[in-house]
Amino acid sequence: MTQTTDGIGTQPAERVAADPDPLWRSVLRIPVRDGAVLAADLYSESPEPAARPVILERTPYGRRKIRGSDRSHHDEPEPTPEETSAFFVRAGYHVVRQDTRGRGDSEGTFVKYLNEGPDGADTIDWIAAQPWCDGRVAMMGVSYSAHAQSAAAAESPRHLAAMFMDSGGFASAYEAGMRMGGAFELKQLTWAFRHGEESPEAERDPLVRRAFQDTDLRDWFSVLPWRAGTSPLRQVDSYERYLLEQWRQDSFGAYWQQPAIYGRGHYDRFPDVPSLHMSSRYDPYVRSTIENFKAMQRLKESPAYLVMGPWTHGLRCVTYAGDVDFGQEATLSGNVDDSYLRFRQRWFDEVLAGHRGHVREIPRVQYFLMGGGDGRRDETGRMRHGGRWLSDTQWPPRGARETAFFPTASGELSRKPPSAESASVEYDFDPGDPVPTMGGGRSPRGSRSWSEGPSTKYRTAGSTERGNPICRSTRVRTSSRWPPHR
Repeated sequence: MTQTTDGIGTQPAERVAADPDPLWRSVLRIPVRDGAVLAADLYSESPEPAARPVILERTPYGRRKIRGSDRSHHDEPEPTPEETSAFFVRAGYHVVRQDTRGRGDSEGTFVKYLNEGPDGADTIDWIAAQPWCDGRVAMMGVSYSAHAQSAAAAESPRHLAAMFMDSGGFASAYEAGMRMGGAFELKQLTWAFRHGEESPEAERDPLVRRAFQDTDLRDWFSVLPWRAGTSPLRQVDSYERYLLEQWRQDSFGAYWQQPAIYGRGHYDRFPDVPSLHMSSRYDPYVRSTIENFKAMQRLKESPAYLVMGPWTHGLRCVTYAGDVDFGQEATLSGNVDDSYLRFRQRWFDEVLAGHRGHVREIPRVQYFLMGGGDGRRDETGRMRHGGRWLSDTQWPPRGARETAFFPTASGELSRKPPSAESASVEYDFDPGDPVPTMGGGRSPRGSRSWSEGPSTKYRTAGSTERGNPICRSTRVRTSSRWPPHR
């Protein structure tokens, strides 16, 4: 590994890829307004890089760690951060990957979401002032890294040039993302536990790590709500403190109107720059994604784009969600573009450099329309539902019409309003023994504290009834009217 001193950051640049496409990595120490210093890596084509646009990704998951949501092609494994960065460096960009405050090698105390606005804006300003940046800083990232983008945008950073927000970016975290219509999403608990185990406190103290390892989170879900000093996070005070504060704030007020988690109240402060909003039908942030897109399309002159797939959170390279398979056309790779890497590069090229020779313009709206399969089970037991990609210039798509369906006592949905003055359906509910849940709006992954896939331990709520089939081709785009917008 070749090293050279180049004056960037605080450590010598190291060569992380050889010819014919050399890739250099320099460790950056970026100061922010309260004096904390955040760690980041600059990936460039040489140890003395020329000025280029910079693509910034801010993450709490480790700036050098592989993530499943970075998968680019359905037939390939997840790329490493070095491979992803090399792809964009070859395309004419520099890449900066940063550990968020209190995570990885960055200083400060981690408070989930709330520091990402000032820290992100300060990072953008610092990068733009460096000789290797041409003054334009674009952002990209999935989930938390998308939340970090909208949080930074609410601070009006003048050098922000574009945002590629995949499966995140809060419109109103009180309504969806941290709470659901005001009800606290338990995925915040499982996330805090899982990542508290990776906190600096746990890294430093083997007794803290052992305490996490000896904790079965399932047991703690029978003694809700948790309290300070008597929770499974008691070994890591900063994580326990921020989580319990989220939980305690059960009414919509000043806490939930903070810029980092309430884009709706701060859209006017977002820079007027191109934005792409990507999500999927079974993602916990689908409502925020659509609202953000529609707001940017309405309020800004710069183009806004929407991509809506049929997947679960970040799993754009699989064809199924739960027990339903949508066919080979469902993946982003091979359908929307050659790969997720290629799609992002092509979008950045289009909005930052005016196509750079690309022939095919990216549609403003691309969405996967479910249906058309034969409905039979495949070899894995999933229903073949089918579907195809369509494009439009708006959301809802042209030709869509709102149709009301009314629940009936028989379990069917009807277009006719009920004629009876009252009706009821009975079921048994024991508040002392409710249907178990451990995570909220999506299936948690990557922890020993829960199992994936079907389990006989859990049961379904109520009964399942089947109504009359719809006997003609119908396009359905579901929505709801709750909770009311504030």
